[in-house]
Amino acid sequence: MYLKESYNPPVLLFYQGDISLLTYEKIGFVGSRSCSMTGISSVQKVIKELGNKFVIISGLARGIDTACHVAAIKNGGKTIAVIGTGLDVYYPKENKQLQEYISKNHLILSEYSPGEQPLKYHFPERNRVIAGLSRGVVVTEAKIRSGSLITCEHAMAEGRDVFAIPGAVTDGLSDGCHRLIQQGAKLVYQGHDILSEYL
Repeated sequence: MYLKESYNPPVLLFYQGDISLLTYEKIGFVGSRSCSMTGISSVQKVIKELGNKFVIISGLARGIDTACHVAAIKNGGKTIAVIGTGLDVYYPKENKQLQEYISKNHLILSEYSPGEQPLKYHFPERNRVIAGLSRGVVVTEAKIRSGSLITCEHAMAEGRDVFAIPGAVTDGLSDGCHRLIQQGAKLVYQGHDILSEYL
């Protein structure tokens, strides 16, 4: 499992759902909570074009994460949510129904024991688990100082595949993605760009 070879792997993981999903090839998706509709459309397009060849992992945050989980489900694929709280805590609250659905039909993972609240430092830690579980990580609409960028830098340092979806150069939303591309991440704008690396 890739996670054992990752930066600071978790000692313990709690789970709800189908643990067998960990045996499949996985692609992680990270990105902004404050994303644009263009960012959401971009990940929906790429995930659809992946054709369920991978389990989609993300962090169940609002924004890009939510869009990725929903896109995987709508396309008949499988998804894993790595959350920054205990399994019995819903964050953000508007994702309670989605979290419950994933826990029954897919897989939820957490390092945190029941009752643990969404503390700020939990989310960078949660992102390292997403990167650690994944064969590659796709980043969408990451600003220069985003947790997503830190996650991808860890992934690059470990020799993982990092993919970045480019965005507009005028609003700053994708400056982190553009920086990653300059540093050697593969630019992707379609599912085939990822599939061609593995199939």
